Amino acid sequence: MISRFAPSPTGRLHLGHAYSALAAHDFARERGGRFLLRIEDIDTTRSRPEHVAGIFEDLAWLGLTWDEPPVFQSQRMPLYERALADLKALGVLYPCFCTRADIAAEVAASGFAPHGPDGPLYPGTCRHLTPDERAARIGSDAHSWRLDVDAALKITGPLVWHEGDRAIDATPQVHGDVVLARKDLGTSYHLSVTIDDAAQGITDIVRGVDLFDATHVHCLLQALLNLPAPRYHHHPLLTAPDGSRLAKRHGAPSLASMRAEGVDPATLVAELRTRRAADRSIT
Repeated sequence: MISRFAPSPTGRLHLGHAYSALAAHDFARERGGRFLLRIEDIDTTRSRPEHVAGIFEDLAWLGLTWDEPPVFQSQRMPLYERALADLKALGVLYPCFCTRADIAAEVAASGFAPHGPDGPLYPGTCRHLTPDERAARIGSDAHSWRLDVDAALKITGPLVWHEGDRAIDATPQVHGDVVLARKDLGTSYHLSVTIDDAAQGITDIVRGVDLFDATHVHCLLQALLNLPAPRYHHHPLLTAPDGSRLAKRHGAPSLASMRAEGVDPATLVAELRTRRAADRSIT
């Protein structure tokens, strides 16, 4: 079996990252498997080389090792482009010319908008454009590519993914027509992570429960692209003393700052492993 840790180098790792990395690492090691590291740096405007170096430094401080050279998503754009071409050929993508302001205005004008895990769903404005309208705009207007979830499900039929040994009915429609290629990037988290997990042979994905709902979309993409489906193991998130989620944008203490303050890594790792032992979701 093969697990992975896949951080984005947009800031320094914090305690929540350490828990997730350790959980994925130990899950593989306990089963005689392999542990891989992937740097999810497709957002070149926010990713920084110093944060990549910091990831390596922090994981080494925790005593974690990986079994292959790290993979960088920014070097894998041709893979994502081919996957997009395959999805276009299936007829399950459409260009979206909407800006965020356009979408917000459309949602406000509707008086009611269905909500998904990440907020109001895309109202489907560009899904209803005619072929001629799309052709007239696609050569000159900036656009993303969205997944037509209803069209995709007509191809795949009902789907199931596995949370450990538990079968979960896939409901990607709760996310609406997600973006698979951003205007500025040419790909997205959903597309890139699905392609890379398959390309790296990942069999078991250990990650935070905040990504549980995203798995519905990944399951649909795996079926459309004939990719193997890994098993998933979503763990609870570590929280701050006030109960809020540990996050970079909320000022969670970084591992680098803990190291500078003289925190003993062996003690820290032992505490995290004790917490993981009590977490029965990672099985």
